[in-house]
Amino acid sequence: MTGSNATNVSPSLPGSHPVLECAAAGGLESQLFGGSEVREWFAMQAAGRAVAGAVVNDFREIGGLPATGRILVLAGKGHNGGDALLAAMNLLERFPGATADVLPVFGTRPLRPLATRSLQALLQGAPGRVRTLPVLRAGSAYDLLLDGIFGFQFRPPVDAKVAALMAQVNALPIRLRAAVDLPSGVGGRAVIRADCTYATGSVKAPVVDPANAAAVGRLRYLDLGFFADAAGAAGHERVLTLDVLAALRGWRDPAGDKRSHGHLMIVGGSRSYPGSVLMAVLAALRSGAGLVTAFVPESVAPAFAARAPEAMWIGWPETPDGGLALEGAHLLRARWERATALAIGPGLGREAETLALAQDIVATATVPLVIDADALRPEIVKAGKAPRILTPHAGEWERIAQAVPSSAVVIRKGPLTRITAGQENYFSPFGGPVLSRGGSGDLLAGLAGGLLAQAPSDPLNAAARATVWHGRAADLLAETHGQVAVNVTQLLDFLPSALRE
Repeated sequence: MTGSNATNVSPSLPGSHPVLECAAAGGLESQLFGGSEVREWFAMQAAGRAVAGAVVNDFREIGGLPATGRILVLAGKGHNGGDALLAAMNLLERFPGATADVLPVFGTRPLRPLATRSLQALLQGAPGRVRTLPVLRAGSAYDLLLDGIFGFQFRPPVDAKVAALMAQVNALPIRLRAAVDLPSGVGGRAVIRADCTYATGSVKAPVVDPANAAAVGRLRYLDLGFFADAAGAAGHERVLTLDVLAALRGWRDPAGDKRSHGHLMIVGGSRSYPGSVLMAVLAALRSGAGLVTAFVPESVAPAFAARAPEAMWIGWPETPDGGLALEGAHLLRARWERATALAIGPGLGREAETLALAQDIVATATVPLVIDADALRPEIVKAGKAPRILTPHAGEWERIAQAVPSSAVVIRKGPLTRITAGQENYFSPFGGPVLSRGGSGDLLAGLAGGLLAQAPSDPLNAAARATVWHGRAADLLAETHGQVAVNVTQLLDFLPSALRE
């Protein structure tokens, strides 16, 4: 996995920023700050505020940062340490009962000027609530770790003393381990393990490298305005921001009607897996699509119509085992010309007859497709010529990877969801463990289908918007109700809030 240093590639998706190699990130900051300590100080203050705010939001998923919380700051020599110190200062301002222990890992004398200034600001801003430690005490417990030892200029390995400190920190009971910009030591054998990594200003290539996933934890991108103009905006690997949802926040055409906003048709479901297609339909209905028609086994259609009367439910003849039978293909063909997009797969099952039906539908489709779940099979994903969005998780991707057409847009679901389109990769830093539930993929497929129906000529945008919207709604769900005692369909209730942020 590599970031891009390119300067001659136009960004292809509005609302995305480049993933940078560490050297390129340094070059961008040199270009932006021009060696001005004043500009660097303002950027450092912005980074500290952003990290503090993001930490508070993420803490909500596990009950919140206690009013009397204990914070451990590991400060290196440079700007990374300064960012961590200023984040701690902001947190102590928000939580007057909280305290902080600061460990200058290399001592205070080697601190660079802005790191020294940050330490002084922290000490002066919270008198009596900050201790500077000469060493880390064994057995100490903290609510929050702010890891600011090494920045993106770090090159492994670390020396034995620092490696021993890292091992000690990794063994401490700490509720939230936050890495500032990237986990210290990442790419080497000794590394601080983070629960969340807060990429400040730009996302650096090491944090999206799958080899570092265990150390990075959840990636959060804190946009500090580094890409407000065209400088450094090119790249084949990019991170998605909430700005990809901008078009969905505007006015809808006051002269439009339901046909103006697309017609999604969904084919799926079986007696064995009826809920999957229902969840996809419920998500599609929230996507803004004007019309949604669902083709489902005839035995479940009446119950589903009562559950979601906004959709049009078409009962499909069933196989003896409850899957969709080949003989029902005429039901779709008779309505085909009304569709602007088709989603197929949720709850479809694995019967040979049903999969043959799915292959025939994909092969003859004349509208763009979302192919999901049981329909993600090599013979199906490569059939036909229609544009398509594929939504595999890791196991499904392994099954279909060699058969995926080069023109397909692929949403590779995972802890850091990646969208691929040709040579371009887009990473979504939204969502988290709350999505590790059956049904979350069905909701994503329904959202993607509904958005594709509204913009059938732009599958990449539909995929990006669906992924970010889905992930941000999941974040809000977890912040409100936690990660454990929730149903995945509760995510639907947070789609409006995610869109209106």
